[in-house]
Amino acid sequence: MAGEQEKNGITTWFWVVGWGALLWNLLGVMSYIMTVTMSPEVMAELPAAQRELMANTPAWATGAFAFAVFGGALGSLSLLLKRKIALPLFIVSFIGIVVQLYHSLFMSNSIEVYGPGGAVMPIMVLLFGIGLIWIARNAISKGWLK
Repeated sequence: MAGEQEKNGITTWFWVVGWGALLWNLLGVMSYIMTVTMSPEVMAELPAAQRELMANTPAWATGAFAFAVFGGALGSLSLLLKRKIALPLFIVSFIGIVVQLYHSLFMSNSIEVYGPGGAVMPIMVLLFGIGLIWIARNAISKGWLK
């Protein structure tokens, strides 16, 4: 059960969330790597509006993407290793998410390119970021992280 305590006092849900968070963030890392290493041939296969959107993404927005996904992956790994450094890593990730979201929703035409559904994933990522910060703070307050 989700509320069951293990020998070390950590509930089962903590491990489920931790592994889920690591998988989620590793998918983000994979997406980042695929984005920044996209070949001209693959880029040419994208619709013109997507190519233009990607070509006009500033380096600071791409950097924020990197902070978001790598911070989240390292934070998730730290959470599973029961380390308090998970919290500042999740905060760095969250800052990256906010910066990237700001660019995506307010400085680019991504909603025009992807439609209203294009806002769903960034908002979901933002909510996950908030949730991971809350989980890390909760785990620290319960003494689960050292």
